[in-house]
Amino acid sequence: MRRILTLSAALVFVSALAFAETFNGNLVDAQCAAQQKDATCNATASTTAFGIQVSGKMLKLDAEGNQKAAEALKASSNSADRAKDPNAVDSQVTATVEGTLKGDEIKVEKIEVH
Repeated sequence: MRRILTLSAALVFVSALAFAETFNGNLVDAQCAAQQKDATCNATASTTAFGIQVSGKMLKLDAEGNQKAAEALKASSNSADRAKDPNAVDSQVTATVEGTLKGDEIKVEKIEVH
């Protein structure tokens, strides 16, 4: 009986991990992108609502994902942190997001800014 229970628990855990997807794309300011469809809305250190553009489609990050993205962006050494250099040229920030997609929003488990 214990074997069956252990095997069932392991199977549930592995199947939960199987639902997570990986998204690679440009990290963007979701509020800007929603208001200005044609504008380039690169994420910056002051961005509070993030999204990721994958294959021409913009996917929003959930609230926890927004916090993780802000922390990852501030910890990275790319040019998106204009507080360090206000004269820096805006550049696209690429990211890898792991999570579960629901509609057009990703429930973020992990994010890595490149």
